Amino acid sequence: MPPQPLSEEQVVARLAELPGWEREGQVIARTFKHTYHECVHLAVYVAAKAREVGHHPDIHITWQRIRFAITTHDAGNRLTAKDFELARHIDAIATGHGAEAI
Repeated sequence: MPPQPLSEEQVVARLAELPGWEREGQVIARTFKHTYHECVHLAVYVAAKAREVGHHPDIHITWQRIRFAITTHDAGNRLTAKDFELARHIDAIATGHGAEAI
């Protein structure tokens, strides 16, 4: 059974618990700054965690920037609890790698 989408009130409440994450429709996203090679390194660690938890973000790397965007594809590209759990993992991994939130 696919994860259940969150209500608008639930999305707003969970987003308030994740400073720095922004909502873009049915996606939550956050950008960090680091050297290019450290951004690539960070992407590998996030990908490993994503495989472990069975949920993946879209990852976009540019010069000294890495952006993570999350939605639940198997819930009709809607936000679910899985998205916010993954966002917390990404925050922890980024902090551990010394990435600067922007």
